[in-house]
Amino acid sequence: QVHLVESGGGLVQPGGSLRLSCAASGRTVSRTNMAWFRQAPGKERQFVSAFRHNGATYYAESVKGRFTISRDVAKNTVSLQLNSLMPEDTAVYFCAADSETGTLSSRLRAEVAYEYWGQGTQVTVSS
Repeated sequence: QVHLVESGGGLVQPGGSLRLSCAASGRTVSRTNMAWFRQAPGKERQFVSAFRHNGATYYAESVKGRFTISRDVAKNTVSLQLNSLMPEDTAVYFCAADSETGTLSSRLRAEVAYEYWGQGTQVTVSS
């Protein structure tokens, strides 16, 4: 069983930055595919970024160049640095974990690849 706890959300002005963290327990992040998804009000949850167990990273086109995913094996955490935030980035951000290291990279953008989810952290971008 993997337990995920997100932190770091908040209210920020357009153009600002936030850093989200996901603390994992029950499994080491170095052997787990980790990802961030987000869900805006009235919309479906969408893929943001993933950090594959082997170190490969993936981003949604809408956040590429603005968001950076990273991993700290010593702390067993995965973080998401959000820069140049825009109002359309407003959403609840969820951390997710996939214990199957053989998952194809093409599948890492799909919710169904992940068995474990955090409770989410709210990011609001507004002036």
